[in-house]
Amino acid sequence: MTNALLKLSDAGQAVWLDFIERKILTNGAFKALIDDDGLRGVTSNPSIFEKAIGDSSDYDAPLKAFVEAQDGETAAVFEHLAIADIQAAADQLRPVYDRLEGRDGYVSLEVSPYLAMDTEGTIAEARRLWAAVDRPNLMIKVPGTVPGTPAIRQLITEGININVTLLFALEAYQAVAEAYLAGLEARKAAGGDISRLASVASFFVSRIDAQIDDAIDARLKAGAGADEADLKRVRGQVAIANAKIAYQHYLGLLETPRWRALADAGAAPQRLLWASTGTKNPDYSDVLYVETLIGPDTVNTMPPKTLDAFRDHGQVRQSLTGDVEGARDILASAEKLGLNLGDVTARLVVDGVKQFADAADKLYGAVAGKRAAALGAKLNGQGITLSEDLRAPVKQATDKARAEGWPRRLWAHDATLWTRKDEAGWLGWLPAAQGERVDLKALEAFQAEVKDAGFIHVLLLGMGGSSLGPEVLAETFGTAPGHPKLLVLDSTDPAQIARFQTQIDPARTLFIVSSKSGSTLEPDILHRYFFERVEQAVGAGQAGSHFVAVTDPGSKLEATGKAQGFRHIFLGDPEIGGRYSVLSNFGLVPAAAAGIDVRAFLASANLMTRACGPNAPPSANPGVELGLVMGAAALAGRDKLTLIASHGLADVGAWLEQLVAESTGKNDKGIIPLAGEPLGAPAAYGSDRLFAYLSLSDYDDSAQAAGVTALESAGHPVVRITLADRGALGQEFVRWEVATAIAGAVIGINPFDQPDVEASKVKTRALTQAYETSGATTPEKAILEAEGLALHADPATAKVIAEAAGAATVEAYLAAHFARAKSGDYLALLAYVDRDHPHVSLLNRLRARLRDATGRATVVGFGPRFLHSTGQAYKGGPNSGVFLQITHDVDRDLAVPDRKYSFGVVEAATAQGDLEVLVERGRRVLRVHLGADVEAGLAALARAIEASLS
Repeated sequence: MTNALLKLSDAGQAVWLDFIERKILTNGAFKALIDDDGLRGVTSNPSIFEKAIGDSSDYDAPLKAFVEAQDGETAAVFEHLAIADIQAAADQLRPVYDRLEGRDGYVSLEVSPYLAMDTEGTIAEARRLWAAVDRPNLMIKVPGTVPGTPAIRQLITEGININVTLLFALEAYQAVAEAYLAGLEARKAAGGDISRLASVASFFVSRIDAQIDDAIDARLKAGAGADEADLKRVRGQVAIANAKIAYQHYLGLLETPRWRALADAGAAPQRLLWASTGTKNPDYSDVLYVETLIGPDTVNTMPPKTLDAFRDHGQVRQSLTGDVEGARDILASAEKLGLNLGDVTARLVVDGVKQFADAADKLYGAVAGKRAAALGAKLNGQGITLSEDLRAPVKQATDKARAEGWPRRLWAHDATLWTRKDEAGWLGWLPAAQGERVDLKALEAFQAEVKDAGFIHVLLLGMGGSSLGPEVLAETFGTAPGHPKLLVLDSTDPAQIARFQTQIDPARTLFIVSSKSGSTLEPDILHRYFFERVEQAVGAGQAGSHFVAVTDPGSKLEATGKAQGFRHIFLGDPEIGGRYSVLSNFGLVPAAAAGIDVRAFLASANLMTRACGPNAPPSANPGVELGLVMGAAALAGRDKLTLIASHGLADVGAWLEQLVAESTGKNDKGIIPLAGEPLGAPAAYGSDRLFAYLSLSDYDDSAQAAGVTALESAGHPVVRITLADRGALGQEFVRWEVATAIAGAVIGINPFDQPDVEASKVKTRALTQAYETSGATTPEKAILEAEGLALHADPATAKVIAEAAGAATVEAYLAAHFARAKSGDYLALLAYVDRDHPHVSLLNRLRARLRDATGRATVVGFGPRFLHSTGQAYKGGPNSGVFLQITHDVDRDLAVPDRKYSFGVVEAATAQGDLEVLVERGRRVLRVHLGADVEAGLAALARAIEASLS
């Protein structure tokens, strides 16, 4: 019995396979199809590759080898695997291609479905894939959408073979046929060879009948009346009729003088290819869309099941040109019956683009999962346990993010993801996460220079994003052998400055002055102070060699550094905000100075950058997934992001607090991050919490781990993040930066501005300038003085607290103030004192006591540091904070060189300015003043708080 597939070839129709997988390419099955069935081509798409890669282990070994050798973003990993398959198939079909002189023997590879509506993106990707595969018998699949049509013309002009996909309507086919002709003409006019250029126009068939038949069945079920017979007559016929009329247009085109001129130059016609030829309706023959569409110079690409069926029982006849008038009648009847073929085909294009994109999401998700498995512990892990109330909102947010391509829009710097303002100009941290915003050779040379110079300390002077990232690195990595110890000073408290000064020898210390704007008050006066100390130690002419600046181009600090002869000036990227700058010079210059292997650090970070790349769908994209949970949780009332970390990573919480609070806390919305709150029993927490647990695999804290497990068991939502070692910390910088940007999109704010930070700065500048002019401060009157403490508040707050207190005692006033925190609110202790270990421990004990007694979330901040961090959320975020500001008189002040005001004056002005802004924003705030003896004052405050809770 003659093979029916071979008879198709005799009838002029090429048999292509709509399927590809590595197994058939390596076990001889694919070659057998060529040899025994006359197979002449292959088509592929994301859905085919998803089944091949995701549903088998055939690709695991080559994927692992690629990841270990060079790695790449999800799409790059997929392309490495897919291109190998496409090349293997093309090589096995090459004898067919050569025998038929380029008229057949093609393998098709699709441009990203995400580019279906992007002309320039399609052209660029097609060029790249054409070069990467590097086979003459390759066809690049380009969708026949309106934006795809000019891309087809351009690519044909460049000599790239094109398979036009997603054609349903005659008008769309006519447009791409015109694009093919125009491309050939343009290439010919430019002197290019058009004799080995090929194209097919892929007309999708069965999907049309599936849509039309559903509409017919619905009308028949409802009672079609006089239309019943006609509806039944056209059922299952519209797609075939549509294809026949398209073929008539093709035949007519071949008769035109325009085509003949091209044919005389050696051009091959753009054949019609019948796609989607697997039968979807079980009532129809399983070879319906093969037997009815047979004609010369056509292609039928069949899925394996249809191929096998036609080989077994297919019948071959020249059906495509038969009863053309009947086909016209079917289409006319469909139009008369109101079946709206035009609307159906238009909808199918939209649906087709979506289905291909959905398939790509599924494919890339499978690849991302296998990449993560191949990396193993090298890639930090993430597991999320949601509370019952978060499952629906998180799913809704995830579905929306996937459908709208949020990861791709993030990496495309698309401001419409947020508020359509200036967000696109603040995404330099994305290339920074790829290691593209620093000069590694320069950093390594600097590292060697610092080591050779014999410095024993590096003291960084900065605030906010300029200091918190370096502080995390210093606390996490400690001191590298043979390198100086990194210290970070971000306070104007005289006691804290003096404490740091006693730890260093100015003559053997390298100072890094870090300020993006170069005009921030605190780094400026710290620089003045320590520059004078160094001058005293080494001489005025030598002091500059002990200083390095990290600042944005053109800043005041850059000019100062040049004037004072700084050892180095490292420039930042103006497109990176301070809190996102840790993987730029602002984080990596101090890291290099401290002896951290910045090259290895960035290489590790890049593992997460690729995992969070544009083509990893939300459910397989660690940063996006985390951000969706954070944002959805905040909107659902779980806006207290409670950060728990292994002790080896404990300081990462301070960096995360700034990143999250300053990015999301604005417009009365946002997330309130809580770092350092002692871990409590599950009952201590309300329903406003989302927990994030960062653990080190090589650091065993069984009590902490058991506490987190208890939270999960009690139904609290918990995000678990696991690091194999401290060297993987850079991955968390990437994960959380992506997550915070995505959370901002969910919440509906701009995550890159900080509109309320400047308000406190303005107040502070006004107060310090007033002191500079008058040499005096404005005296303040307390609302209550007792037990060595003085309480201050604005008149409205004073009245509310006095009426609620019932007694003029500190504990009564504190009790009344704390009672203002209702369900869902948080209590904040904001202390303008030295941030030393005893003070940190005391305030954390107090916050735990407050939490356990009131059930409210708690935060602790040290001024002025928190003003450049969480202060944005306290003033601009949700009005859910109840604040206790803690200030003191300065016992031993320090002068600021060339200024009348001192550090103590600046600290007091900063606290006063912040208090005034909190009051102006309607926040609930009370100030307690300790006097000059800070230790005694804090002890008295602790007793008063304890008494207020009794």
